[in-house]
Amino acid sequence: MTVLIVFICIALLSIVFIQIGKITELTGKIKGEEEVQLHTNHWNGVLSIIFLVVFLCGTVISAWYFKDRMLGYGPHISASVHGKRLDFLFNVTLIFTGIVFCITHIALFYFAFKYKGKRGGKAAHISHDNKLEIIWTAIPAVVMTFLVVSGLDAWNSVMADIKNNEDYLEIEATGVQFNWLLRYPGEDGKLGTRDYKKISSSNPIGQDWSDPKNMDDFQPNEIVVPVGKKIRVRIVARDVLHSFFLPHFRVKMDAVPGMPTYFVFTPEITTQQYRERIRQYPEYQELSDPKDPESKPRWQTFDYELACAELCGKGHFSMRRIVKVVTMEEYKAWLKTQKSYYLENVRGKEEDPNKGKIFDAEIKMHRDEFNSEMSKILVDSAYSSKTVKLSYINFEENSEKLTEDSKYQLDDVHAFLSANNNVKMEFDGYTDNTGDPGANQLLSQSRAQAVVRYLSGKGISPTRMVAKGFGSSKPIDNANTEEAKAKNRRTEIRILSK
Repeated sequence: MTVLIVFICIALLSIVFIQIGKITELTGKIKGEEEVQLHTNHWNGVLSIIFLVVFLCGTVISAWYFKDRMLGYGPHISASVHGKRLDFLFNVTLIFTGIVFCITHIALFYFAFKYKGKRGGKAAHISHDNKLEIIWTAIPAVVMTFLVVSGLDAWNSVMADIKNNEDYLEIEATGVQFNWLLRYPGEDGKLGTRDYKKISSSNPIGQDWSDPKNMDDFQPNEIVVPVGKKIRVRIVARDVLHSFFLPHFRVKMDAVPGMPTYFVFTPEITTQQYRERIRQYPEYQELSDPKDPESKPRWQTFDYELACAELCGKGHFSMRRIVKVVTMEEYKAWLKTQKSYYLENVRGKEEDPNKGKIFDAEIKMHRDEFNSEMSKILVDSAYSSKTVKLSYINFEENSEKLTEDSKYQLDDVHAFLSANNNVKMEFDGYTDNTGDPGANQLLSQSRAQAVVRYLSGKGISPTRMVAKGFGSSKPIDNANTEEAKAKNRRTEIRILSK
């Protein structure tokens, strides 16, 4: 029905315009072509003046009205160091082009009024004017030279890469339909190598797991950077052309498949500071969701964002990621919550090429987990009921012999006992339900004693340690699967006194 009504309206408008044309033609025949043409010229001239004033005033008024919502004006001055220079160049360009726009706009419509057709009017023939031609050639040439040279100088400054021995943080953004895959270096501060041939469902950006630098890289869901720190963004694309766009930082660089690009910038305004800046403007006191009276004002919900500035397909609109600029203390706290992509998603699985190896990043991660758990128990008033599973202590099959990689967590236990001389600890051994229960109990006792012997050999007094074996009597998982059995084969510790 709606389509039919629209079609009828268009048809009626067409008929009206046709009839107006016929009436005009008929009027011309009655009054005479010359009179009609003079009448038309008069009104075209008048309407030109009206349009000149209305359009020029509308341009200025609308620009002033919306200035606080546009980049570069009101609260939206650049949030990066280099962005100030770009904003300055845009303003200078706007001044020159604005002057030209006003002059040409006024001249165009004023001349249409002044030189409208009149009875008895004759056109004057001017072959050329050397002075005028020099003026309108020289002035634009000088202005363009100034703009181009200033632009080139700014480009060279903005696009400069990191210098030797410069302190910076490098991150990576991979454009893919329709998402940004983000990668940060771990504690080594270096991004690992990648190879597009290694891309898979479990390795979306093709990291080379044989490169040790990849072991601690992590892939967050948002960009978090410290204020005042120089950031180098390595920009790549996995499928089609994308564009890495951080509007508030004046950062825009194409992500081209097979051709890595980069951009270096320094954020200088935290997210919270930017919120406080826009808070002062009435536009940002409006509710973020006008339909929900409980929603927060727009300034409170503001976030910097990463967008794709290239039309990369139907899902282009969804390529948005939150960008947070925080203090260095907040950034360090955020870093501690991030987990290595390799250790969390690849380690020990079918595609892991490093089975049987243990990496420094793993050792540190296990140590941090252990120390964090033990610290909680030490301050817990009900510590006697708390147990901690030593997840990385293992034994050879059907043996009490510790595996080589067990020493790392045993050394963590040793460090804890050495630092807490009053602590007395119980070591509990458990097995799965395979085989004879009596034999399992003896094996678990032997394994617990093996742990005590290792620590005794490191200088911990045997009087501070108790070894107990429980065999298969206290399973964690009662399922009869290999995964459940692996959970049940374990060593646990419990603090007896502190």
